[in-house]
Amino acid sequence: MNRSTIAALDIGSSKVCCIIAHVNKDKKIKIVGYGYNASNGIKNGVITDINQATISVCNAVEDAEQKANERIDSVILNVSGDKTSSTLRSASIALRKNRAISDVDLNKLQSKGVGKVNVENNELIHCLFTNYRIDGGEEVKDPMNLYGEELTVNILLGMYPHIQYRNLSSVVEAAHLGIENRVLTAYASGMACLVEDEREYGATIIDIGGGTTSIATFKSGYPIAFSTIPVGGINITRDITQGLTTSFEHAEDLKIRCGCAFGVSHDRYETINVYPLGEEDDSSIRQMHRSDLIQIISPRVEEIFELVSRKLDAHGLKNKQNHRVVLTGGCSQLPGISDVANLILDKQVRLGGPRNIAGIPEKLHNNPIFSTALGMLLFATNNTERKPTKIISNANNDGSKIAKIFNWIRQNS
Repeated sequence: MNRSTIAALDIGSSKVCCIIAHVNKDKKIKIVGYGYNASNGIKNGVITDINQATISVCNAVEDAEQKANERIDSVILNVSGDKTSSTLRSASIALRKNRAISDVDLNKLQSKGVGKVNVENNELIHCLFTNYRIDGGEEVKDPMNLYGEELTVNILLGMYPHIQYRNLSSVVEAAHLGIENRVLTAYASGMACLVEDEREYGATIIDIGGGTTSIATFKSGYPIAFSTIPVGGINITRDITQGLTTSFEHAEDLKIRCGCAFGVSHDRYETINVYPLGEEDDSSIRQMHRSDLIQIISPRVEEIFELVSRKLDAHGLKNKQNHRVVLTGGCSQLPGISDVANLILDKQVRLGGPRNIAGIPEKLHNNPIFSTALGMLLFATNNTERKPTKIISNANNDGSKIAKIFNWIRQNS
């Protein structure tokens, strides 16, 4: 990037966070300001109220600007929501034997690959060209200046419904900000939390946010699959609210202070204080066993990882050997959650916080709540993604012609 100042804007279901940083010529990042607050007008990563969401964004941005003592006019924006999806396609072109691979070949391969993919009604957030192979041989990260007869590539497209993206971008525009770049939530979290070997040899980052759980699998240094499920920490809090008949705020407090992803024998002897809904004074406190709270939490945690398992299976990653899982996001702080993930996913699991930026302020350091926002800074400074100049909406032009013929027949019969 040509600018010395960049800003990341993480719009989530439970919080909005803005981080302002300076980047020098060596791509070293120095955070100069940050702000965050509870989000309103956002549910499951989807904008439900433009005005409330805009106020949430303005408050976070203003706080960051005051700490940084400078104004921003554009941001790197995260994109999340339960409709996030990815499509993997491959494309091949013939090469001239006596000429090394050049940008002309890569652009030709890119155009051919994108033309195969239907992105109709979707916003194309990522177009990643991965797994280059020459003449069907071993994977090549950068085929430039090599020789061969055929060049093949896998193309990963990260997509988001166009209508939902318009609502998201409208919020940013209403806050008088431009969108400099976009990144899917789990991609950014993976940049912040995964170590180099995990991204190289294979790992899945699972960012358990407020309203959604975002998933990205990395291999050979780059993402190979994106997906999202519409369940997160807020669902657990709502379960507690209903199960214990208490307020949402008190349920959230109980989840943080006393919650656990699975129960053990001594939990039945521990007691917790519960305020009945609408009765906030100490005289109305009910005492309950901690095990009753955990019995409400456990099924929802199990559901999250069962849904994640299905997503991994759909991408052919469920039974991959030596494939690690890293948990991040606010709900990853729930005690025992990594043990449940290990049991259901049958993989090595660790908890991950942002670790790939030096000099992070103490409040943000290794805090999984800020994994996405910090990862967005790394994405912005290291991004080499080759975006296509033209997006093909229809995967099959012949099919669209046939549809027009049938429409003409129906209208004139």
